[in-house]
Amino acid sequence: MIRKFDASTALLLIDVQKGVNDTQYYGGSKGQRNNLDAETNILSILKKWRTSDRKIAFTKHDSREKNSPLKLCLESGQQLEGMEPSEHDIVVEKDVNSGFVGTSLELDLRRAGIQRLLVVGFFTNVCVETTVRMAGNMGFDTYLVHDACAAMNGIGHDDTYYDPDLVHNMAIANLHGEFCTAITTQDALHLCDQDAEFLDRVQGNE
Repeated sequence: MIRKFDASTALLLIDVQKGVNDTQYYGGSKGQRNNLDAETNILSILKKWRTSDRKIAFTKHDSREKNSPLKLCLESGQQLEGMEPSEHDIVVEKDVNSGFVGTSLELDLRRAGIQRLLVVGFFTNVCVETTVRMAGNMGFDTYLVHDACAAMNGIGHDDTYYDPDLVHNMAIANLHGEFCTAITTQDALHLCDQDAEFLDRVQGNE
């Protein structure tokens, strides 16, 4: 069973910025993104969360890379529609993959009494995966909403093309059962209101 999300649980939105849809920058000339429903799912969870007294946190990526679309000075670095933080939310800016490196995120969460995290955002195999790994290692009870995340295709060291669904699913497989428990959007919405006896918490490394 997984217990209902309470006031000790924060929703963490990772890099929900317009530039995550620049498929050519991230995936090359054959660039593709998977899970085009990610934004809809994120918004449904965010809307539900805002009706409660639970905490919300955002990471914003301000890339060091010269041509990256994820720069806060660019329009592409701005928030996706409907995903703007409020004045009461935790907001940190980062320039590396993990939301915890070089930011006040951990301190802000601890000060708010947060022990559990519900994670959504972009990209599954990069900033989401890195942040979730660290969250698990830091002792947060971590839940990753796998259909409220998305990945780009990957290009291997030998120029092999990896489908974005494969990249996404392998990232989830690497995290689930070790650093977090992966759940669906519907599971997350259910847990906002009540315990889920039909789900098992499987986070390991504890």
